[in-house]
Amino acid sequence: MLEVAGLIKRYGDREVLRGVSLQVAGGELYGYVGGNGAGKTTSMRIMLGVAHADAGTVTLQGKPVDDEVRSSIGYMPEERGLYPKMTLASQLTHFAVLHGIGRASAGQAAEYWLDRLGLADRRESALESLSLGNQQRVQLAAALVHEPAALVLDEPFSGLDPQAVDVIAEVLREEAQRGVPVVFSSHQLDLVERLCDRIGILRDGRIVAEGTVAELGEKVGTQLVVRTPAPAIEWLQALPVVTDDTTGAGVSVEDTTGSETRLRLHGGFDAQRVLDAARERGRVDAFSPWRPSLYEIYSDAVTGRPRQEDS
Repeated sequence: MLEVAGLIKRYGDREVLRGVSLQVAGGELYGYVGGNGAGKTTSMRIMLGVAHADAGTVTLQGKPVDDEVRSSIGYMPEERGLYPKMTLASQLTHFAVLHGIGRASAGQAAEYWLDRLGLADRRESALESLSLGNQQRVQLAAALVHEPAALVLDEPFSGLDPQAVDVIAEVLREEAQRGVPVVFSSHQLDLVERLCDRIGILRDGRIVAEGTVAELGEKVGTQLVVRTPAPAIEWLQALPVVTDDTTGAGVSVEDTTGSETRLRLHGGFDAQRVLDAARERGRVDAFSPWRPSLYEIYSDAVTGRPRQEDS
């Protein structure tokens, strides 16, 4: 397990991390998201041990991240840290050796990852001759070449075409399947939603929401989508419509698009009463629970606008 507890980091008078804590179990993919300046890169550098916190701890399998533990972590910085004129094969071999792998095994690992990431035919090419997307693949290979015990990846999908995204997503799943805790940041929320077991949303140096997409979505309270040919205003008249600050039982209208209306239920209001009211005015084409996408959850979290729970 990779565990972060109470990280605080200041640069002068500016506090960029304000008690960040998270746990990533072996075999878990953890998506780390937040706006620019939220503290993602700073906290990930501290996880690796290349930056130091003013307070808080980072441990891997219960051990503090010292030089020995650091060498067992695969790290991918957002800004590429490779040698532009060095060939891919020699570069990856070099990084594996730096992590304590024997040269023969290092060379084999380099060849494996070049093949796995679709770069075998460029093994003798200099890094600078590659496209930015392929350079990103090499950066990931450098994080994987020593068979790391944990992965900390800052924007690993940046600049990749859809095919490369699928390859790298599959690789991260494979690493998790062999028991590695994987933390990665990304602005591609649809990918995070599809790939991650759990998600942490960072705002102003704090994790303001954390959990599975389903757990985060439950915080919106009970909402329904109703689609009817009849205008919603006709069947809503049969229901107690409440305002957001009302504590009584009833419904509030969250959104109306064409023939589709999204309602929030308050005070344990019975969804069956909504269905009955809509049916009294005619046909009901759709009636189902609603849960937000990660984009909607994220938007509320980073703007500091809390979603209202059931009253």
